[in-house]
Amino acid sequence: MTSTYLASIGLEVHVQLKTRTKMFCACPAHREGDDPNSHTCPVCLGLPGALPTMNREAIRKTVQTGLMIGSQISLVSAFDRKNYFYPDMPKDFQITQQTLPLCIGGGVTIQTPDGPKTIRVNHIHLEEDAAKITHLEHSSEVDYNRASTPLMELVTEPDMASPDEALAFLTALKEMLLYAQISDCNLEMGHMRADVNSSVRPAGADRLGTRTEIKNMNTFRGIHRALEYELARQIALLDAGDSVKQETRRWDDAEGVTLPMRSKEYAHDYRYFPEPDLPPVRLAPELVEQWRAELPELPAARRARFVQDYGLPDYDAGVLTASRATADFFEAVAKECDNPKAASNWTMGEVLRALSESDQTLADTPLTPHALAALIKLLDAKTINQPAAKEVFQILFEQGGDPDAIVKEKGLAQVSDTGALEGFAKTAIEGNPKSVADYRAGKQAALMFLVGQVMKASRGKANPKLAAETLKKLLD
Repeated sequence: MTSTYLASIGLEVHVQLKTRTKMFCACPAHREGDDPNSHTCPVCLGLPGALPTMNREAIRKTVQTGLMIGSQISLVSAFDRKNYFYPDMPKDFQITQQTLPLCIGGGVTIQTPDGPKTIRVNHIHLEEDAAKITHLEHSSEVDYNRASTPLMELVTEPDMASPDEALAFLTALKEMLLYAQISDCNLEMGHMRADVNSSVRPAGADRLGTRTEIKNMNTFRGIHRALEYELARQIALLDAGDSVKQETRRWDDAEGVTLPMRSKEYAHDYRYFPEPDLPPVRLAPELVEQWRAELPELPAARRARFVQDYGLPDYDAGVLTASRATADFFEAVAKECDNPKAASNWTMGEVLRALSESDQTLADTPLTPHALAALIKLLDAKTINQPAAKEVFQILFEQGGDPDAIVKEKGLAQVSDTGALEGFAKTAIEGNPKSVADYRAGKQAALMFLVGQVMKASRGKANPKLAAETLKKLLD
């Protein structure tokens, strides 16, 4: 953002909750890949006389989200009808929360170049998702499998001042939701998407500028790019003496531009009124506290603890806690091997590399924290060297097993015997007279070459440090 203008960004983040059934009926919750319209019933199709029933698990997960971000939990909340006519909503209205949402206030702290910043949340409410519409060349198809899937909407204040801050907010929110298993947060499947509101105003002005809304963004990269374009577009309009029109726009990712869709709607356009077929939601304080106790340690708190308890650098702690499964795996390894830094290095290095190359998760592999901890212990005890450890790791990752047994079976134990090392060293010296001469002429790189020859002769089993010491002894 230029020094002439200030940006204000607010997000309306829609999150499909991870529940077994839909929001108001017993149909299975939306799953990608199922046959279209195979999970429907009179309730989610809006047939006359069908009555909704609330999904308790969806209420629990929404409340837990509010607890994670410090919201005030409404002990009494209610549902409303949002009326609109479109094929994705078979009832011609959506059951949502307009006047009495489940969660009020709260905030998510992000890291910025100027330090921590808390993005305030106005409220979190619960509603039902709409059907999925696929527009073809000459027609459109509607799949009602997604209709009535539990959908949580988190509405922020316009506190974000740049696309980078919006991205940081979404990343931090996604981490928390994954940690608490609120949602799978698979953006490609539409589990998490956002409406993006943005405006610009002259620097020093207190009043926010006219805002536009970009609808249904489902990639973080797309949101960042769309905001960069939209903010620049608004600034160009103001610089030219024009005004920004309040409207809803869409993002054309291929062209890299936002395009107008319609004028911005207001709440009265939807003719909200209380949902007559659902009673108010009443929560006992004891139940809310029970749900609070079920929450896991959150990513930010876990990062701080990893730095304090395990002495890890901030970078290591950030990488390890980005995924709850990775953090759990590291911590189990660290506690068993009593070498947190080695556990961190192996988890961040070999484990994440192998997972990426094989396109697997930790749950998919036979590798266990116990096995990796045992491998690190063998390395620390100098029973094996680093190349041998990597060979054993690959076997553990692909097949599982016991590291000690694999070392014995493969003959990978490190050679530290002085006599054996002298034999390898003499062979290296005799076979490389030029390197010997270079070393004696003061070229230290020649020694490392000779160490490499010892390692080659020993098939990688020699202790590199002892090999260097043995060579020096023979050459000096």
